[in-house]
This record gives sequence, C-alpha cells and structure tokens, in this order.
Amino acid sequence: MADRCPSFAGPESRTLAAPPSLTPLLARGAALSPFKRPRPDAPVPATRLVLSGVRVDLAHLAAYERVCGFATGADVLPVTYPHVLAFPLAMRIMAARAFPLPLLGLVHTSIEITQYQGPAATAEYELAVRAEGLAPHRRGTEATVLTEARSNGRLVWESRSTYLARHGSPGHAPRNAARNASGSVPSGTPPQAPRNSSPEEPQPLPAVAEWHLAQDVGRRYGAVSGDRNPIHLHPLTARLFGFPRAIAHGMWTVARCLAEYGPQQAVGVRAEFRAPVLLPGTVTYAVRGPSFELRAGERVHLTGDVRPIHPRSE
Repeated sequence: MADRCPSFAGPESRTLAAPPSLTPLLARGAALSPFKRPRPDAPVPATRLVLSGVRVDLAHLAAYERVCGFATGADVLPVTYPHVLAFPLAMRIMAARAFPLPLLGLVHTSIEITQYQGPAATAEYELAVRAEGLAPHRRGTEATVLTEARSNGRLVWESRSTYLARHGSPGHAPRNAARNASGSVPSGTPPQAPRNSSPEEPQPLPAVAEWHLAQDVGRRYGAVSGDRNPIHLHPLTARLFGFPRAIAHGMWTVARCLAEYGPQQAVGVRAEFRAPVLLPGTVTYAVRGPSFELRAGERVHLTGDVRPIHPRSE
C-alpha cells in the first residue's frame, strides 16, 4: 500500500491491522458517556484511523442488499454500503475517552455522501475516518465525522455525518433530552419544524410507494450493519430510552429510499433525519426530481436529494 498516492498516511494517522470489534466499543462508549460534558469549544482528537486491504464479503453484501431493498448481484456497491464498511472505525473514534461527546444520546442528524464513481464490489479499499470538528447547535453541540474510501489510490467515496449531543448551557445536560431521529440512544422527542401555510413553502412531494415495515426491520438491519443499538431491537429495550416501540435505523431509511430511487454512479447524496420511524409502521416514499422524502401522514421522517456530479479525473 505504500506506493499508492495520495494515501491516508500522515503524522496523525493510525493504521489498524483489522476492523475494531463493535460490541466492546459500544460498551466502552456507554460506560464513558456519563462522565462527558459536551461543549462546542472542546478539543477533538486529531487521529485519523486507517484500515487498508478491505475487501467486501459478497455474502454479507447480498444480505445488506436484501434488507435495504437493493437488487443483488450488481457489480458496484450500493451508495450507502461504504458507510457500513467504515462504521467500526467511526465507532472507535466516538467511543474513545478523548472524544468530547457522549456516545449515549448522540443523534445522527444528517449525512452527505459524495460518490465519485460506482465502487466496484470486487475491489480492494482503504478506509479512513476522522472527526473534523465541533460546532455549536441551537440544541447543543454537533460533531462532523469524515469517512473516505479509496481504491488503487483514488478517492471513490466520502461522507460527512453530523452527530448532535443535546445539552443546555455548556457542561449541563438538558432536563428533557430529545428522542433521536435516526437511531442513536436518546430519550424524549425529536425536533421538527412546524409546517405553516406560507405560499413559499414547497408542496409535499408526490407519493410513489407505501411501505409496511415489520417489527423486525431493526433487528435485521442491525445484524448486517453491526449497529445493534437496543432502541432498534425490541419494544421493551426501546422503552428504556423513551420510545413507545422500536425504531428503524436512520441509515436503513436512507438506504431503502435510495434503493427505490434507482441506480447511482457519480452522485452527491444529502439526507436529513427529521423524526424516528416506529416499528412496525407504515410510511410513504415520495419523490420529485432529485428530491425524496419519507413520511407518515403529515409527519416527515426523512428528507434528501440525489444529484449527479462530475467524476474525478485524478
């Protein structure tokens, strides 16, 4: 790998020999969470975690495609699949003692994906993840995590995920934390901007499909993604964190919408998580041009868009 250029190697990079195990990371992050006091000016670890020589397990890929609704057997990866490949690296960063935000209650608020070319299912990849920094948010502190995937030295895919730690004044947790829109471990209810009757407000997107979601969607996606957060697995464990029922993973909702949207090659994808999807439940997938959304009645769970980009020439 040393002859590949550009590479992720650098004075602040740490190369891992194997993907981290998720279960110990989740336990460590949960144990450290009560001792963290998030604030937007806290230092962020500069370490970039790198994992080289990553090859896709085709059986695992097929299982992921089936759970999310993608066609199986394609030559390129689904646009959301590199997120799953790099998820253990992201968890290692966010579960670390040096990461200033508590893992418990961390809300995945949005993701932006830039796919410069369709990543081949049979290629070898080099993954890198780092925290880019913190920013103040009206409800707390938000962190941005950058993930990159390279093949033969070329950047083929990258994403920026934002994660929100809710709190009041710096160093003080809020009295009523809000429930996660995408699937972390919070309690309470997610914010959702009220709709008004202003003529400038865009009309709801035209409905294309209605999906009846089974109670086990969270368990099935957790099995293929490694994200076995208890709020997704069973109504009883979800109630411990303030949810009436288990909720779907936010990244499953994005993947399911993109599977319905259709093939993507060189694209930019943006998605914002607005409200949790309770399981079992019925949701409506709607689309107009580049924009899509997932809603139930008047409540919007997810908004996003897919736009073509020019492939990189490097």
